[in-house]
Amino acid sequence: MKNPDQKFKSEKASKLIFSLLTDAVGIVTYFYPGIGESADIAWAPISSALIFAMYRNYKGKFPAAIGGFTEEIIPLTDAIPSATIMWFYTFVMNKESTKEIIALR
Repeated sequence: MKNPDQKFKSEKASKLIFSLLTDAVGIVTYFYPGIGESADIAWAPISSALIFAMYRNYKGKFPAAIGGFTEEIIPLTDAIPSATIMWFYTFVMNKESTKEIIALR
């Protein structure tokens, strides 16, 4: 069984990778004018659900999910890395609180 610091580092790394991938999919649609904005309509709720599911145990999950949806649905805002911003908030700005949550699991 991993100690709390190992669990924190492991979760921090895995969520960063998944957050970057989630944001990358949203940005890729930006490179296809016309088609990209239509794809964003489909991707917005998926992105929002992924952000919510990934950070379901942490503070800020609702605003992050809503922000992710809004960022994807509004034209020309695809470059905003919503999931990665939530990762930064969770694992850098709220590090101690996040360590406590992970240690309790």
